[in-house]
Amino acid sequence: MYDIIVIGAGPAGLTAALYALRANKSVLVLEKSAFGGQITFSPKVENIPGFVSLTGNEFADKMVEQVMEQGAEIDLCEVLEIKNGDIKTVITDSGEYEAKAVVIATGAKHRLPGIERETEFIGNGISFCAVCDGAFYEGKDVCVLGGGNSALQEALLLSDLCNKVYVVQNLEKLTGEGKLADMLYQKSNVEIITSTVITSLIGNEELKGVTIKSDNGNTRDLMVEGLFVAIGLIPQNEMFKNVLPLDSYGYADVDESCKTATKGIFVAGDCRKKRVRQVATACSDGAIASLAACDYIEGRG
Repeated sequence: MYDIIVIGAGPAGLTAALYALRANKSVLVLEKSAFGGQITFSPKVENIPGFVSLTGNEFADKMVEQVMEQGAEIDLCEVLEIKNGDIKTVITDSGEYEAKAVVIATGAKHRLPGIERETEFIGNGISFCAVCDGAFYEGKDVCVLGGGNSALQEALLLSDLCNKVYVVQNLEKLTGEGKLADMLYQKSNVEIITSTVITSLIGNEELKGVTIKSDNGNTRDLMVEGLFVAIGLIPQNEMFKNVLPLDSYGYADVDESCKTATKGIFVAGDCRKKRVRQVATACSDGAIASLAACDYIEGRG
């Protein structure tokens, strides 16, 4: 029996664990893959308060070391279900655990286009966040894959930093807001390419370009050093739908309080419906959810 089980060992989950441990609660952190979450894909991070620059892996290692030092238990397993009750039962592929409260911080995966070798280039040319990584491509040529609001916002930010920005959209027109599209079309260093897909990646250890193919069969190589993929996110919430309200996109339909309608269940980080998904906001969620869980256990909330 634990006071709090945290599901997910990204910045939100590890912050939740830290705050619970500091409140003298027993904590178990469950993680199915990599400690640190999506941040581990970033080769350099410069927007985390307190650090001039470090890699995503270094940041993750520091967070894990911190919670372990405070007394957290960590188990590498996949959570399959949460059974609700006064005591929560978390069912995993390696056994069952019980807790008085649960913080769900499973994050969201970036949707990948399915190009051969794409995972090899994540962090070595492929990025998912212009705010995080755009400065590393200042003065260089880059490509943005996607045509929705996220892709257009990424392209606009990059257009102020980069020499050339290609926007590749598989549909015959951009699907983002008209105002965003108009702003892009007015940029002299932005080329919008519709009805086109990326078929292959060029480069060995680092990305050097992409090969694109239009609907009419024409192919072309774009020699770019960065590919920003913005074709959507996949929240990791499906297994919790019995205890968690989900919106139409699969995100936890929970506000900044991080409290769900199910007593004793809390949500933090990128798996929650929110506008800004950054390390700083994930950590903020983790602190809020953890303190709310402590209040619940102690009968204050």
